[in-house]
Amino acid sequence: MVQKYQSPVRVYKHPFELIMAAYERRFPTCPLIPMFVDSDTVNEFKSEDGAIHVIERRCKLDIDAPRLLKKIAGVDYVYFIQKNSLNSRERTLHIEARNETFSNRVIINEHCCYSVHPENEDWTCFEQSASLDIKSFFGFESTVEKIAMKQYTSNIKKGKEIIEYYLRQLEEEGITFVPRWTPPSLAPSSEMSSSCKKPAAPLAVVVPDPALKEGLSSEPLSTPSGVPEPAVGTPDDKLDADYIKRYLGDLTPLQESCLIRLRQWLQETHKGKIPKDEHILRFLRARDFNIDKARETLCQSLTWRKQHQVDYILDTWQPPQVLQDYYAGGWHHHDKDGRPLYVLRLGQMDTKGLVRALGEEALLRYVLSINEEGLRRCEENTKVFGRPISSWTCLVDLEGLNMRHLWRPGVKALLRIIEVVEANYPETLGRLLILRAPRVFPVLWTLVSPFIDDNTRRKFLIYAGNDYQGPGGLLDYIDKEIIPDFLSGECMCEVPEGGLVPKSLYRTAEELENEDLKLWTETIYQSASVFKGAPHEILVQIVDASSVITWDFDVCKGDIVFNIYHSKRSPQPPKKDSLGAHSITSPGGNNAQLIDRIWQLGRDYSLVESPLICREGESVQGSHVTRWPGFYILQWKFHSMPACAATSLPRVDDVLASLQVSSHKCKVMYYTEVIGSEDFRGSMTSLESSHSGFSQLSAATTSSSQSYSSSMVSR
Repeated sequence: MVQKYQSPVRVYKHPFELIMAAYERRFPTCPLIPMFVDSDTVNEFKSEDGAIHVIERRCKLDIDAPRLLKKIAGVDYVYFIQKNSLNSRERTLHIEARNETFSNRVIINEHCCYSVHPENEDWTCFEQSASLDIKSFFGFESTVEKIAMKQYTSNIKKGKEIIEYYLRQLEEEGITFVPRWTPPSLAPSSEMSSSCKKPAAPLAVVVPDPALKEGLSSEPLSTPSGVPEPAVGTPDDKLDADYIKRYLGDLTPLQESCLIRLRQWLQETHKGKIPKDEHILRFLRARDFNIDKARETLCQSLTWRKQHQVDYILDTWQPPQVLQDYYAGGWHHHDKDGRPLYVLRLGQMDTKGLVRALGEEALLRYVLSINEEGLRRCEENTKVFGRPISSWTCLVDLEGLNMRHLWRPGVKALLRIIEVVEANYPETLGRLLILRAPRVFPVLWTLVSPFIDDNTRRKFLIYAGNDYQGPGGLLDYIDKEIIPDFLSGECMCEVPEGGLVPKSLYRTAEELENEDLKLWTETIYQSASVFKGAPHEILVQIVDASSVITWDFDVCKGDIVFNIYHSKRSPQPPKKDSLGAHSITSPGGNNAQLIDRIWQLGRDYSLVESPLICREGESVQGSHVTRWPGFYILQWKFHSMPACAATSLPRVDDVLASLQVSSHKCKVMYYTEVIGSEDFRGSMTSLESSHSGFSQLSAATTSSSQSYSSSMVSR
């Protein structure tokens, strides 16, 4: 495999001619580069006017390699051929180097260039690129590759130090100015040349102001649509080393190379908006600077962003009022490292109510808008604090976390959100502080943690009870002045307090289906219509006994009876909207029957759970541990009012209920899943052991259990 390297643009704030005078002092040998033993000139050419000077040298290197490897290779030194082409008229120096030793086994090519800064003719730019291709080396190819990369990166780091060392040496000798080349007929007298001296520019490199920065090293970080991108290879589309250090952080030479190469590839091939350098760097870090993997995931993310107009979400999408009122999260100052701080009071949030009132799409969009706002705040804090800030800190308060938060469709929606965020916002979470974790937290963590990247998981800090107030707690990461008041701090936090979402705000699956552009291609809930004499039934095939069937449904209209049946033989394919003599169509919501009219209860199928009567407006969650393999039928059946006794007058509640279901139609929204018995039972044990009211959210929840089933009904 060919290893490649591309440097950023390194800027010397000195004229080109003075840099050339310093560069020539590296030869024939340089004490600052121990491996550079000696060099001999093998070829040299000068033009008549002195503008062109080409010199070819044979360089002797003492590579820092194991003695055994040198013995096997049969050499003590490695020789390179270096060709320097100086054009004083154009003020450029091109350096080409290749290996002479083992050239049939290893191919090394390097190209360097010194040139005048495009925005300031008294500054000099330097760039270099290289490639390494090891075809064979006595079975030590991997070792040689590691040694070569180590030696090369070490010399790259020293390159700028060496030039600055010789610049200081020149200054000590009184040489602070070297005149530019001029044609012989216009050359000034020697008296004029000797008198043309001026103070040397300071050696310290200072980052130019942002306006100049955009002009000197790269295009504006996000190219506006409609503005043509600069041609590849021009100075305007490159990054300089000072900019990288100031805005992106300390990177190794190879990491800089990966960033530059991936950025250049995007400029050459990507049609549309080029992501900002910080964003490209996040994908590289998430893939350990494997440029191929980073390129693949970044391209997928760019396609996703374009398809769903994510770049414009902060400007074009307004969160629904339900989110603004009941989503208990918001931005709150910054941590001690300058990272934006996001506070989420998950324990006080009605996750089920939000999913039911908004659907997964709106929740995901809101989370995406939070991430986009986080990226914007990172850029602002980078300018404010004068150092690179590319991630944020999240503080999650779990006081109040209980069984309601482990509602499986809600957890599944959470996992999908995590999946989208992990794929499109890598390396944006700097630290996650989880406070006041209750006993039920390990269950949630078991469900969620497998979907979280290992690098992200290492950033989690979890505190139970009031441990966050002790040593190693919150004060280590957040200033005392901004600790929120609900955590016994002094700062008023404007994050909404959450609470139960009114059921009057719940929406049906059809209403959620009619939302605009989907970010997911599937939905959790299905809706069904239940008619008198025409129940809705779904089939669950079980291969392994002791599997667990779980369900969650809401009765949107009317009263129903929920039954579970088992059959050894498969029923006929469902007949949708087959309402027999009713001749009624189902406008919104499906209706299917599986149990054939000729089947007899007790012979062809059996009831495995007692019927459960569910009233309009109730939410039901439950499970059934299967005893046998085969076919299980979940049935929602119209609930008819019992006939009143002859001696009794109708009750008011019965009359009102009969009026409500006078259309003989009920409606349910449901979700089912089959999971392994061991996993589910472990979760249920944990849940039951922590079944206590952690907050007012649990007050509206009641539970009932049977020997082989567990159900929870919320009213």
